[in-house]
Amino acid sequence: MGFTDLLDQVGGFGRYQWIHVILISLPGLMTASQNLLNNFVSGIPVHHCKPATNQTLHDLGRIYQVTVDEQQLLKVFIPPDPSGNRLDRCRRYVEPQWQMLSLNMSLNASELQTEGCVDGWIFDQSEFSATTVSEWDLVCSLRPLKQMIQTIYMGGVLTGAIVFGGLSDRFGRKSVLIWSYLQLAVLGCSSALSPSYTAYCIFRFLSGMALSGIILNGVSLKVEWIPTKTRTVVGTLTSFFFTFGQMILAGLAYWLRDWRKLQLVVCAPQFLFFTYSWWYAESARWLVLNRRSEEALKGLHRVARINRRPEVINKLTLEVLHSHMSKEIESSHSSFTAFDLLKTRRIRRISICLTAVWFSTSFAYYGLAMDLQKFGVSIYLMQIIFGAVDIPAKFLALGMLSYLGRRVTQVSCLFLSAIIIFANIFVPTDMQSLRTTLACLGKAFTSASFTTVYLYTGELYPTVIRQTGMGFVSTMARIGSMAAPAVLILDEVFPALPSMVYGGAAVLASGFACFLPETLNKPLPDTIKDGVALKEGVVSPDDWDVVTKEGVALKGLNEKEGSGLSAL
Repeated sequence: MGFTDLLDQVGGFGRYQWIHVILISLPGLMTASQNLLNNFVSGIPVHHCKPATNQTLHDLGRIYQVTVDEQQLLKVFIPPDPSGNRLDRCRRYVEPQWQMLSLNMSLNASELQTEGCVDGWIFDQSEFSATTVSEWDLVCSLRPLKQMIQTIYMGGVLTGAIVFGGLSDRFGRKSVLIWSYLQLAVLGCSSALSPSYTAYCIFRFLSGMALSGIILNGVSLKVEWIPTKTRTVVGTLTSFFFTFGQMILAGLAYWLRDWRKLQLVVCAPQFLFFTYSWWYAESARWLVLNRRSEEALKGLHRVARINRRPEVINKLTLEVLHSHMSKEIESSHSSFTAFDLLKTRRIRRISICLTAVWFSTSFAYYGLAMDLQKFGVSIYLMQIIFGAVDIPAKFLALGMLSYLGRRVTQVSCLFLSAIIIFANIFVPTDMQSLRTTLACLGKAFTSASFTTVYLYTGELYPTVIRQTGMGFVSTMARIGSMAAPAVLILDEVFPALPSMVYGGAAVLASGFACFLPETLNKPLPDTIKDGVALKEGVVSPDDWDVVTKEGVALKGLNEKEGSGLSAL
């Protein structure tokens, strides 16, 4: 591959690549917070109806000379929930039931007249001082609106994957990445000032779009400046920024406790990332394929200087660049769209398999990660644990990616996560520690699957459609993340049903992953021809029209490969 040789000439993975990768990865410390922010911003505090009286509980105890604590006094106004273990969160007695304070009094609370929380709710502030739930009363009949915030946000991420994936192939990775930083900074901070639920949902939708632009273009800009032999290590290690970002979120949420302050703090650093992102070099691959070779040459000269290879600058001319990338330049005369992801048999198979892998990975991941309050321990501690389990999982993924290859790693991570999710179905609900441990392991393997599929996808799609392909499969991931919270509602039908759905999807995706080609130690494909060529160098008849479109003569192709219909 021509560009791979050029990268080696200007220093391979040198000082420029170190700086470039670190600067692009740093935003991961804060962008990781965006997807999981709803756990804390929209956390549900313990709550109950306001008592049907204008007096406070303290005053009532003094007036009626009742010497019981406020929790006992609440039983006069609030009935127990169906389990009988706690106060009902959505009902209250129409009239105070003072007889409830009598220890000798046995009374069936279900026979007493109750009503909804017509005067509003009282929210406990020991875990959260303020959330969107307590501010806009998103409880009881309005509880679905709490989950709707996350669904709308993920809808924005999905829309951004479609929009920014195509825009970056057209206008460049750097330009779209810079814009995405600014959009998330401005709109993310604006959401902290939202005067209403509707305004907040709009800001979160637009923030989700920006996040897609940051992740998709950041991954591509890193991959396209990294030599083949270092892609696995760099791709895996930089994913730890997202891991540490999850733990940082837990610390910030524990420290701030107020949803507006937390929203502002996790979004404000995007202004810093926007400021230094102008230093990035645009992808030289993309510049060459869009007939901007002079800019690509300047970028390569700059990389050579930073990598302390000044002797290469005089040798590396436009003629040398063109001779190394003649095939890629020839292919750039054709325009490509999302339809090119399905036109050829080879690329079509890759797209279908990646669709299943991305959907199921995201589906299972967010099904586990977006309901931390169900584990019965501190939500802040659970967030730290869920982030920490990613560390050993990703080191395991790094070893597997380097020695076993991408395909085996992808299949293994998906299948093991499914086995663990299924195993949790058979653990009794009173064994909460074991259930939490298994959930953490399941989350670890789905996280490793995410790490693998981001790297794998960038290596499978050719440069000319890489961003379009990333946008397409990321769209499937966002559909999975939107569907995951809705599946949790199925536990009202059958408690084990959500786990069965999550696990089943992961098993199915692991089967699809078996049909993906291996990319370990192989150069990045630049053209559709690189992507559709089979391992033996044979191109199927279904792919001939695209190969011809890229300027490769069929006669020359047959002479070069020494094959054709007779080889099929």
